[in-house]
Amino acid sequence: MTIDTMFFKRCIQTLDKAYSLVNQVEESSIEYDMYRSACVKEFEIILEQAGKLLRKCLKDFAHSPKMVDRMIFKDIFRQAAQHDLLTLDQAERWLEYRDNRNNTAHDNGKKFAEYTLRLLPEFIKDATALEQSVSLHAKRVADD
Repeated sequence: MTIDTMFFKRCIQTLDKAYSLVNQVEESSIEYDMYRSACVKEFEIILEQAGKLLRKCLKDFAHSPKMVDRMIFKDIFRQAAQHDLLTLDQAERWLEYRDNRNNTAHDNGKKFAEYTLRLLPEFIKDATALEQSVSLHAKRVADD
């Protein structure tokens, strides 16, 4: 199975740019609100795409692809760590990112957005590492 990470990479680039811009403007400005909103939205998109990409990778290790399809989000990241697609520390951070995302449903306010901004430097690094891991895995599978 071919795994295309181009959209995921583009989302990381978009988030990185939005995060850079949000840090260059005054917190009281409308631009700050726009860039903060863009950061939160890209955070959410990347989180969902990360799960989808890892699900595709895990199918290469599973006896039943349907079993992988039935996995809950957090189990996908735990399994990814077991198969060395992520380190244990990375997997734990992804679970924290997911918990933060789940809070969005209950708190769409400023407090959630500001907390998400504090997560972004590490999140961007983790998303980049995940993309590289998925790409490497896809290359290995294609070469076999």
